[in-house]
Amino acid sequence: MPLGSQDTVPPAFVQLAAHPVRWRLMTELAGSDLRVRELVTRLAEPQNLVSYHLRLLRDGGLVRATRSSADRRDSYYHLDLGRCADELAGSGTALHPALRTTPSAPPVRPGTRPPSILFVCTGNSARSPVAEALLSHRSAGAARATSAGSRPKEHLHPAAVRVLRERFGIDVSDRRPRHLDDVAAESFDLVVTLCDKAREDCPEFPGHVRRVHWSIPDPAGLDAPDHAAFERAADDIDGRVRHLLPVLATTDPREDER
Repeated sequence: MPLGSQDTVPPAFVQLAAHPVRWRLMTELAGSDLRVRELVTRLAEPQNLVSYHLRLLRDGGLVRATRSSADRRDSYYHLDLGRCADELAGSGTALHPALRTTPSAPPVRPGTRPPSILFVCTGNSARSPVAEALLSHRSAGAARATSAGSRPKEHLHPAAVRVLRERFGIDVSDRRPRHLDDVAAESFDLVVTLCDKAREDCPEFPGHVRRVHWSIPDPAGLDAPDHAAFERAADDIDGRVRHLLPVLATTDPREDER
């Protein structure tokens, strides 16, 4: 097809993202999973307007909702950054073949100390230790990852250990769950809660610590947990970790020391 003769209708992603309210929703959800009432507060827009645009983003496959494990009457909304990256690449190609992009994560910025991230879930037996292991693996040691739980189990879940070993080549068989009290005196740049209940229970940490929430269902808490549930949870966490790396790369860990 000759250049300049393409369809004049913008790609679906461009049409969805171009609306100011939807762009603001995507911007907020790019940082953390949030509930409708939190989005209403952040955008200072009526709930019916926020819900309407959230529905359009869900219909477009960019946003998904998960029922809160802390309050089954509530839901958390999550922006699928992987889908957004694919749609952005496709939109660029629709304009000109030379604009095809391949998303890649920049390395974490070197500094006097690596950024320190704490992952929190209730039992510290599946989701948070998986996130800790994957961030350590993906950042190649350029970020310091820790995990803990508000009510830790005695042992890591065997299925979580197995998934990390089989899918990512990571051995955590010697790890044991930790309580949040065990890390209360440590300094963190970012705290990520992966459990809706843990989000409510997670204490404040000293300093200006950024908080992010990833609403990930507990694979061990399903009615009929199986290995596939742990694989899905690990893949979800891995995607979020890979998209977290560029955020860490833009944060200078030395700023807190100045």
